[in-house]
Amino acid sequence: MITSKRLAAGVCALLAALTAGIALPAGAVAGEPTGDDAPKVNLLLDVSGSMRTRDIDGGTRMAAAKQAFNEVLDATPEEVQLGIRTLGADYPGDDRRTGCKDTSQLYPVGPLDRTEAKTAVATLSPTGWTPIGPALLKAADDLDGGGGSKRIVLISDGEDTCAPLDPCEVAREIAAKGIGLTIDTLGLVPNAKLRRQLSCIAEATGGTYTSVEHVDELTDKVNELVDRAADPVVTPVPAAGADACAEAPTLAPGLYTDREEFGQQRWYRVDVLPGQELRASVSVAADRAVIPSYGLLLRAVTVHGREIVRGEAADNGRTDVLSTGLRYPRPEADDADAKPAAEAVCLQVANSFSAAAGVKATPGLPLELTVDVVDGPNGSSDVAAFGLGRGWWLLGTLVLVGFLAGLLWGWLSRWRFAVWRTN
Repeated sequence: MITSKRLAAGVCALLAALTAGIALPAGAVAGEPTGDDAPKVNLLLDVSGSMRTRDIDGGTRMAAAKQAFNEVLDATPEEVQLGIRTLGADYPGDDRRTGCKDTSQLYPVGPLDRTEAKTAVATLSPTGWTPIGPALLKAADDLDGGGGSKRIVLISDGEDTCAPLDPCEVAREIAAKGIGLTIDTLGLVPNAKLRRQLSCIAEATGGTYTSVEHVDELTDKVNELVDRAADPVVTPVPAAGADACAEAPTLAPGLYTDREEFGQQRWYRVDVLPGQELRASVSVAADRAVIPSYGLLLRAVTVHGREIVRGEAADNGRTDVLSTGLRYPRPEADDADAKPAAEAVCLQVANSFSAAAGVKATPGLPLELTVDVVDGPNGSSDVAAFGLGRGWWLLGTLVLVGFLAGLLWGWLSRWRFAVWRTN
């Protein structure tokens, strides 16, 4: 179900961008993939004592994980840097404090030596606790530095046993860092509590949750996620919006990410020259329980506070992501000989999300902002400048055809009536 939600969220964000006419230009500055940084994947495997259970295709959960890992290692694309981290693999005792520190790097993130990685996986034996929260923090540190896509794939058969370090809150903290890291989770047990926890972890970073009960399902899903890391991506650039237009950061065209608390306003500035068109879209994700009636506002205003244009969206809880967009074509300058001066346009993002009872307000809700500045409309050939554009010709043609058809039908009706009277 969470996978479907994430797909729906992605579709919503894409539709918002298309509605606003977003198309990142070749010279975009922010969030543009450079191709210099290899994609990185950190496989995070639960090796706690419960992995000895024999309920996956007649074998233990650990055996299923090892088989899947071996097949994944064989299929990993050459350009992907892959690492393996474990949780609960080394400490078999009963001391909770020690057990909750039991996470180690089995194979470092980097160029893959398949034989060495397989040898390391073969040594694993189900042992101890399930410190998911601490392991996620360490796994994120393993991927620290550099650009490119970053992904953690967490495979577990049980809930975290190291509260109060809530793994869902840990995932939100990782997302709030703005490092473009996605966490995908796979549950080996069809358990409602495990599903809720792993789903929450995945949702916090825009990842997916999947329940798997067979070896081939586990292999296929991990392979899919590793391959997905190799796909070209645009990584959002962190941007700290201000509380007022005057203090707002100036953004170049690109993709940005920020956090916005419940009912908060965030301000950004974009410079627009005469004859250019500003296109912007924003998406805000409800990554925690919210009251199912909310709205999103994106406004373009002048530095003096006059509203230029706005985009609005509202929902009643049917989707996790709310998106809207706007377009502002700035007219050409009256004096063609004068040096064009840029206009500072302020973008205001406001929301009416409300927290459910007991839900933390911080960190704020994930916000993704797309900004583009392109050449503006050019005469009547541009739909944005001419209203219906070439649609006027179609409309005129339809009117003319309708008029002629009406005359012909009237003439035929009168002729048939005259024939009838004659007969």
